[in-house]
Amino acid sequence: MSVYLYRWGRFAFRHKWIVLPIWAMLFVVLGVLGTQLKQPMTDDFSLPNLPSERATEILDEHFPGMSEAFEFDAVTGTYVVGAPEGEKLTDPANRDTVAALIGQIEQLDIVDHSTPIVDPITATEEMGCLVPNPDPSTCSGAPMNVLNKTEPQTVAYFSVPFTIANFSDITAEDRHAAYDVAAPARDAGLTVEMSGTIAMDQEGPSGQSEMIGMAVALVVMIVAFGAIVAAFVPIVTALVGLSAATSLIFLGTSFLSIPSFTTFLATMIGIALSIDYALFIVSRYKHELAVRELPEEAAGTALGTAGSAVVFAGLTVIIALVGLAVVGVRFLTFMGLGGAVAAAFAVLTAITLMPALLGAFGRFLFTPKLPIVAQHDPEDDDQVTNGMRVGRFIGRFPVLTLVLSIVVLGLLAAPAVNLNLGLPGEDSMPETSTVRKAYELRTEGFGEGSNGVLQVAVDLSDVAPEARPEALAALRDTLASYSGMEYVTRPTMSRDGRGALLDGVPEAGPNNQETKDLVRDARDAENRLRERYGMTYGITGTTAIYADIDHVLLSKIVPYLAIVAGAAFILLILVFRSILVPLTAALGFLLSMAATFGATVLIFQDGALGLIEDEHAIVSFLPIMLIGLVFGLAMDYQVFLVTRMREEYVHGKPPKQAMISGYHHGARVVTSAAIIMISVFGSFILETDATAKQMGFALAAGVLLDAFLVRMVLIPSLLALMGTWSWWMPGWLDRIVPDIDVEGAKLHALRTDSTVTESTSA
Repeated sequence: MSVYLYRWGRFAFRHKWIVLPIWAMLFVVLGVLGTQLKQPMTDDFSLPNLPSERATEILDEHFPGMSEAFEFDAVTGTYVVGAPEGEKLTDPANRDTVAALIGQIEQLDIVDHSTPIVDPITATEEMGCLVPNPDPSTCSGAPMNVLNKTEPQTVAYFSVPFTIANFSDITAEDRHAAYDVAAPARDAGLTVEMSGTIAMDQEGPSGQSEMIGMAVALVVMIVAFGAIVAAFVPIVTALVGLSAATSLIFLGTSFLSIPSFTTFLATMIGIALSIDYALFIVSRYKHELAVRELPEEAAGTALGTAGSAVVFAGLTVIIALVGLAVVGVRFLTFMGLGGAVAAAFAVLTAITLMPALLGAFGRFLFTPKLPIVAQHDPEDDDQVTNGMRVGRFIGRFPVLTLVLSIVVLGLLAAPAVNLNLGLPGEDSMPETSTVRKAYELRTEGFGEGSNGVLQVAVDLSDVAPEARPEALAALRDTLASYSGMEYVTRPTMSRDGRGALLDGVPEAGPNNQETKDLVRDARDAENRLRERYGMTYGITGTTAIYADIDHVLLSKIVPYLAIVAGAAFILLILVFRSILVPLTAALGFLLSMAATFGATVLIFQDGALGLIEDEHAIVSFLPIMLIGLVFGLAMDYQVFLVTRMREEYVHGKPPKQAMISGYHHGARVVTSAAIIMISVFGSFILETDATAKQMGFALAAGVLLDAFLVRMVLIPSLLALMGTWSWWMPGWLDRIVPDIDVEGAKLHALRTDSTVTESTSA
């Protein structure tokens, strides 16, 4: 491979004014097609065959239309109303204001006028609940907060049916209209907030994060290259690669339903990888310029060596991302595919566009040189760099550095045992949003469990009519007996009399583990109740769906990791022609992954260090996404650093000296690449979206721990201890594994033969 990339690098360098226009034309074509054919993206996070679907089937059969509210793309809306301090909503003036508010909402064009909106105050009065000590079995399900322990009758809520078909169809004008209609009620002194999908902003990342990441990357590359012009070249390839990948994803929306989060992940991956890969090649080009007579030869050699590592590093990322398809979760599949497209373009721009840009600038790429940072070539073997000092220290005390890295990773991993998963809900919205304010107001009035009600749909078709009351009473008593269940409403019968609906209100919120345990316990009781009474039931609602998704995603982690790690293990055997190096690479990843989970739990779930305003469960799909992404990136640094060590070993140096020399050559660029990755990912912590915050932090922490502790301490320590065994491979395997020559041994031989031939001819 190194020979082919070497020849292509020289060709692209020499024929730059052919390659650059071709890329420009491809860039424009993809951009125009993506812009013109782009269709709206979806926000469907549904999963097939969830246990909660049993409840949906019963609702469809006995309560037609009710199951639509539990669809992921359903348009829902709930107004939560609070009385002025010291007053009640049942006071005449407040009662009239609530009634007027409902009348104004009913006049909106986006409201379904065929379904009347229930006035919560009137409905509560009709139920006989505005009396001292009302019957909990009757009034707990009322829409008024008559059972509040502190200030009764101060909070109410009511749902509004909308005519908008899907969440993706909601416009900014719709959201403003739904919110602004309550302005007169707010002016009258009431607190009115909105929850549901009608109030949720559909805007993606602001773009500020990407700009911050780009700015930090630019500074790092200026320091790494010692020149301003050279620092802009990776930025150019990153912008071109990311734009092309995004345009291709937009083009895909014309014939596929693609989740909106796809572009967010593609942006993170595209920027980070494009800059990293370009950085690696330009750094090698800078070194080759110092030892080669011709810039063209330097470009070819850089692409033949560093470019080979980039190709296989990119392949590990693509394998990890495409592997998300085996999870069987649609939105994860598309997110993985979107990231894989971005990774593929990062590789393509690095090995095709980059040599042409090097040709366009030639030796002027590194002029003028900046003072201090550009005093010498950091890869000059005659210079004692920090990388060489660290490499020598690791080579001298490999046991100490190995043990210290494992201890640090182990301590960071400890909090991971308390990992609690959940989907981002209304409680994870920004505190300034109306959705979050509605959640808090409803919690204040009804308890946090009111935001995660368990809907229990019962099928009584196989139960004799006279036995149905007894069966429902047994079910209700069973559910109410569980620890953590605040109350269970009386059943509402269907029109055909063969179905019933109960609401179980837990004490804790929808993402709380105790609430999820309620779902499990309630489902476990079905077999016993079915055997005794013949009834079946299903449980749905926010809490049940969250618990189902958590279970599905957790159950997929082990098979996903096995498939991805197995494929990458084979790929790394091809790269390193070794058994132990790929094995230690995988084991090191497990340590860094556990430490990353622990750090994420510590910061976001436990609220340590005060870095976030409020604690939340870890997003359900973050662990499996983190495994895929960090695994691919970890193998990037493994390939970048260890291929240079193998290159030194293949060229004749003893194992320990090869490790030190490879560390000297690769440490600066890997450090720069890791800092850029950490900056790009870490900048997403500034986003308001809780998912973006968590994913940005987890990816940044994963890169930090894996690059600086595992790849730059633990792995070199193991290589120093294993010596020649590091590069051992069974003879039978050595014979069947193709020699792809990532380290450039054939390229070295090719240049040597060319030099001998030229000398003989002379």
